[in-house]
Amino acid sequence: MLGVMAALYDRMMSGVEEAGLSTWRADLLAPLRGTVVEIGAGTGRNLGFYPASVDRLVLCEPDRHMRARLAGRAAARHGVEVSDAPAEALGLADASVDAVVSTLVLCSVADPDRALAEVRRVLRPGGRLVFIEHVAADDRPRRLAWQRRIEPLWRRVAGNCHLTRSSEQAIARSGLQLHDVTRASMRKAPAVVRPTVRGVALRP
Repeated sequence: MLGVMAALYDRMMSGVEEAGLSTWRADLLAPLRGTVVEIGAGTGRNLGFYPASVDRLVLCEPDRHMRARLAGRAAARHGVEVSDAPAEALGLADASVDAVVSTLVLCSVADPDRALAEVRRVLRPGGRLVFIEHVAADDRPRRLAWQRRIEPLWRRVAGNCHLTRSSEQAIARSGLQLHDVTRASMRKAPAVVRPTVRGVALRP
């Protein structure tokens, strides 16, 4: 199933990217510089948006099917490393990273709190987590009910993707300081994954 998802992912997301997701990616990644780590890098949709000011880019993707496609894209760019590390165990030194990128990832990690603790550990003081995550529809009770109803099946067919996680609260709980947070609907996406939150969180 994961191999099929990796093969179809870019095609399934093309309409969503054109409807605004690519613009969100570009806006969040443009200010980055120095050493950057991306967790759950998938097939590498963010690669084209990293600026030249990023000296070292480490793309972490534990799924071998996604990672094979990611490695193909990364091979064309100098200074990019591809890792099989999961978000919960990045294998990097404490306070060694200027920024961590998470786009549509926290929904599917095994342990969001552990993953965010690992993000906080590797970030330098003043370093930033930049994120785009789909979240529970807390302000839309009927949609939230549908999210809860279909989540068990959705997780099985969509790589452990949870529909009802509250990633903004999880980020705040990790000790990172939320900054420039925007909530919006992800246009052209299925209704159950449209509610999103994006922004920046700083390590004190």
